[in-house]
Amino acid sequence: MSVNAVVENGKLVDTKAKTSDTKAAANQGYDKNAFMNILCAQMKYQDPLEPTSNTEYINQYATFTQVEQLSNMAEAFSMSRASDLVGKTVIVSNEAGQQVQGKVDYVTYKSGEAYLNIDGTDYKMEDVSSVADSHFVEIHDQVDDLTALMDKFPVYENMVFTDAEAIYKAYSFYENMDADAIALLEQADIDKLEKYYARAQELVQEAAQNQADYEKQQEADQEAKIDEITNDPDAGDPETAE
Repeated sequence: MSVNAVVENGKLVDTKAKTSDTKAAANQGYDKNAFMNILCAQMKYQDPLEPTSNTEYINQYATFTQVEQLSNMAEAFSMSRASDLVGKTVIVSNEAGQQVQGKVDYVTYKSGEAYLNIDGTDYKMEDVSSVADSHFVEIHDQVDDLTALMDKFPVYENMVFTDAEAIYKAYSFYENMDADAIALLEQADIDKLEKYYARAQELVQEAAQNQADYEKQQEADQEAKIDEITNDPDAGDPETAE
């Protein structure tokens, strides 16, 4: 509940015509000072023919005490909630009305109000719209990282041996993902990854086979050359060669 008017000379004065500083003070809530001002004004300007009884004043003061205690409890609870958010990822609204997501580094308290510091900027506790569990953030980050790796894949039909390294890296990342993160993946993405990985293995095997065939051919050519020199006595004679 907020105070939209104050008492001056026994009358309620609209604060909308006040300066911005007065507006800010009015928005602080129905606090002890505001209540006491109203109570004093009531006592000062009461009808002398029908004065307010002491019992009514006591009841009003008791009500005020209860309101103050509830206000203090609410403030303490708000501060406790703010402290519990340290280390967690939250979404807050900045002054421009934009959504900002980040991890709460620490909490500060100014004029009885809690402020969350995210990446060096303070945000009011009341501006928090969502709180994310750290595990929730972690598994979604894993999904985003895998998606970024898969976005670098070439067109399937144009895959070559040199593409295998990037595909192996993505597949290895996938194998080490949290089970909850894997559960967030679309089946189509998993099938795509498996398809690319299988093709990458084929290309690696083909490259290994081609290398083995090349080395074998080189060895055969070398042996043939040695046999030719061995079987032709004049092959190594410089004079015969001339």
